Amino acid sequence: MSTFKAPKGTYDLLPPRSATFLAVREAISTPLRNSGYGYVETPGFEDVKLFSRGVGESTDIVSKEMYTLTTKGGEELGLRPEGTASVLRAALQGNLHKLGNLPVKLWYSGSYYRYERAQAGRYRHFSQVGAEAIGAEDPALDAELIILADQAYRSLGLRNFRILLNSLGDKECRPVYREALQDFLRGLDLDEDTLRRAEINPLRVLDDKRESVQKQLVGVPLLRDYLCDACKAYHEEVRALVSAAGVVFEDDDKLVRGLDYYTRTTFEFVHDGLGSQSAVGGGGRYDGLSEMIGGPALPSVGWALGVDRTVLALEAEGVALDLPTATSVFAVAIGEEARRILFGKVTELRRAGVAADFSFGGKGLKGSMKDANRSGARLAVVAGERDLAEGVVQLKNMETGEQRAVALDDLLDAVRAELA
Repeated sequence: MSTFKAPKGTYDLLPPRSATFLAVREAISTPLRNSGYGYVETPGFEDVKLFSRGVGESTDIVSKEMYTLTTKGGEELGLRPEGTASVLRAALQGNLHKLGNLPVKLWYSGSYYRYERAQAGRYRHFSQVGAEAIGAEDPALDAELIILADQAYRSLGLRNFRILLNSLGDKECRPVYREALQDFLRGLDLDEDTLRRAEINPLRVLDDKRESVQKQLVGVPLLRDYLCDACKAYHEEVRALVSAAGVVFEDDDKLVRGLDYYTRTTFEFVHDGLGSQSAVGGGGRYDGLSEMIGGPALPSVGWALGVDRTVLALEAEGVALDLPTATSVFAVAIGEEARRILFGKVTELRRAGVAADFSFGGKGLKGSMKDANRSGARLAVVAGERDLAEGVVQLKNMETGEQRAVALDDLLDAVRAELA
């Protein structure tokens, strides 16, 4: 055992469980790739101000949870706690918005970092797949992203998740609501930190999960009653488009999410089988974020889905993914000449696109066949000196136990026929 361990609140992904994480990433990204979203990858750390301006200094993510470091040159950097600000920064820096093809549609996958109390479903290092549609104010984009996330989850076999939907208004109508909400919150028995948050960003108080806060929010003013006509019309169109696609959602008047940049459409995917940490993903529209980080006006919308949370949701529902076998053919050589020849045949199989492995370490027949069983291979290729003298190898079906001699030169064709 190593002297060192993974830092508290983090985890290592190891086979065989890592295969499930890869399958989840693939399932989430497939609908995006099929809908015009191109892949983007950003650094694991950014200028701290990118997140303090965009995500919001009053959010727990920035004020309490962001890992920060100072470089030798005195720069303040932060490990990325979320993906949207980084992706938008990259799109602006790469001038993608100037290519005349808006919206710019991007998807990404990676690790993110937040310093918080480690518990099941909430880690200090976690994995997400996200999507951003940058540069267009269109209810159809909001609806598209909600529908694609629903499609991704259903392709995995998830059924017991819910979609929560709300509108946060815009710069025209939200200030009026903000004032009404602050007046209401000032009359409650709240702790000093919560009162401070209510003065900076009162909507964040609605997102407070503590029962002592939630029970005082009975009768709180609701943003839906303050939406301007334009926001109402926008939200109704999003709802209509999502419904027309057969995607079921629930209206949630208190849904605000944990980031300051959201405007208008906001949504969350929750799974009741995960306990208190029920959110598996979410997102919304962020029309003003580009200006916040020094860019031009680029109305945008996006989401991020947690890979870790999605895996837990699959486990909660008892969904076993149909994972591809890592190894289709396992070669077992008996004797040095057989090792040389079979190793060459394994290389030939791999070049032909067949997943093949080899019995390394000079083990005997019994030990090598145990390795073949552990690999999950469907076929074993076994050869010794007598087989090679006859120009054949033994091809064994590991599921049925049937074995037959195959000419060495015909091995690739025989393997393809068996696997087909």
